[in-house]
Amino acid sequence: MPEITLEALLAHSRTRAAALKDRRRELERAAADAPEARAFPGSREAPSVGIIAEVKRRSPSAGAIREDLDPATLAAAYVRGGAGAISVLTEDRYFGGSLGDLSVVARAVPVPVLRKDFVLDELQLVEARGAGASAVLLIARALEPRRLAELARAARGAGLAPLIEIHSERELDAALRAEPAALGVNSRDLDTFAVDLSSAERLLARVPASVPAVAESGVEARGDVERLAAAGADLVLVGTSVARASDPEAAVRSLCGVARRRRK
Repeated sequence: MPEITLEALLAHSRTRAAALKDRRRELERAAADAPEARAFPGSREAPSVGIIAEVKRRSPSAGAIREDLDPATLAAAYVRGGAGAISVLTEDRYFGGSLGDLSVVARAVPVPVLRKDFVLDELQLVEARGAGASAVLLIARALEPRRLAELARAARGAGLAPLIEIHSERELDAALRAEPAALGVNSRDLDTFAVDLSSAERLLARVPASVPAVAESGVEARGDVERLAAAGADLVLVGTSVARASDPEAAVRSLCGVARRRRK
C-alpha cells in the first residue's frame, strides 16, 4: 500500500472527484430525487452531549477495525444505543468505505447521516446528497480558506449541513467565516495521525457558543466524553471504539447521557 499521508489521501480524493465529471447529470438527478435531508444535531437546548457514531472498516492509524461489517446493521445498533447521527467513512483506498455504505445506512436509520471523506469538489457534495447524506465533512487543513467557504456554501445549496473540521487555532477563523452548521475539533493531527485530547480541549473553549462544537477522535470511554464535555463539546464523533466493539449498541449507550457544559 502507498505511504499513508494527508497528501496521499487528498491525491486519491482528487482522482475520485475527477472521475465524477462524466456522471454529473446522473448525480444531479439522484440528488434532486433524494429524500429531504434530516436536521443535523446540535441544539443548544440539548441537556447532554450528542453522540455521532461512525461506520468504519479500517483507518491509517488503527489498521483493520471491522472489515466484514454490515453498515446498515451496525448503524441500526448505534441508533438503538442512542446515537443522534451516523458518520459514514466513504473513502475507499485507506478506509475501505464507499458511497454504497452511506446509501444503505441512510435508508436504514431515521437519524441524519454524515459523509466523512476528504471532500475537495462540488460534485462530491452532489454525490453525497444523492446517496442520502444530510451533512458533509469539510476539512480546513485540506482547503484554502476561500475554497473552504466556496464548498461550505455549495454544501448548503445542495441541502447538506457543512461540518467544518479544524485541528489548530490558525484554522479557526477561516472555519468560522465559512459559516459551519457545526464546527469539528479533531484531536488527531492529520500530518502525524497522533491524538492529543488536550489540544481539542483548548480549541473547544474558543468555539463561539452560537456554533455547535463536535469533538472528534480519541474517544474510547465515557471518561473521554466527560472530559470533552467539560471543555465545551456539544457532540462527540466516535468511531474505532464503537465500530470494533462486540456489542456496538451497548458501546454507544455507555457514552450517552453526559451533561453538557454550555460555553460562554
